[in-house]
This record gives sequence, structure tokens and C-alpha cells, in this order.
Amino acid sequence: MQKHSPLIEGEIADYYLDKDGILYSYSKSIKRTVENIGRNVALVKQITGNKPVPLLIYLTDSPVPDKATRQFSTEQLPQIYKAMAMVSKPGLSQLIISILFKFQKPPIPMKSFTDDQKAREWLVQFLL
Repeated sequence: MQKHSPLIEGEIADYYLDKDGILYSYSKSIKRTVENIGRNVALVKQITGNKPVPLLIYLTDSPVPDKATRQFSTEQLPQIYKAMAMVSKPGLSQLIISILFKFQKPPIPMKSFTDDQKAREWLVQFLL
């Protein structure tokens, strides 16, 4: 993991925006709700200057959100992210993708990784 400035703490994740414009997210194990996702979207917009950016997210186990929260989250993704690289232990991100996008394809490019260096390399294409 690279050295960087202090993390910006959020309710459902902590964030760091690197010099290239990739947003790093360190997910927290709390249940997502429409309310805390909404507050999180506002925080991300504040961090990124209201521009969609590539996201590298370190996933953690957290409770499955309800249908309304999953729907709201899906609607918000393209407003704040260009693409999402999910780093986790094998199987976790695939499970999350299958839960969130069971009946529709993700609204932005998404890919799962177990190696954060490979995740970052994939995200670089979305910096343009």
C-alpha cells in the first residue's frame, strides 16, 4: 500500500484521492441504508469536486442492504464514479456484484480483484 495523505473519514467508508485522480475507498462493516448512502454520495462529491472518478474500493463483509438501498445505490454510482475496481478476498466481490446486479448489468464498468496493484492498473484507462 502506498503512502498518502490522511484519510477522509466517512460513515460507510474512509477515502483517499490520489494525485492521479483515483479515489481509494476503505469500506466499513455497517449496514447500508438510503440515508447513509445519500450522505456518502455527498461526501464523495465534496472530495472529488463533483466530478465522477475511478474508484478502487477495499471491500469488507457487511450486511446485505434492502432492495430500496440497492436500487438507490445503483442510481447514484454513475453520478460519482467512472468505474469501480473492487479488491477483496476471493469470492466476496463476486457475491456483492451478484446481489446488487442480479437482474441488470452494472451502470458503470466494474471488475473484481484480489490484488490492488492490478486493480489500479485496470482503473488507469478511466482517468482520461
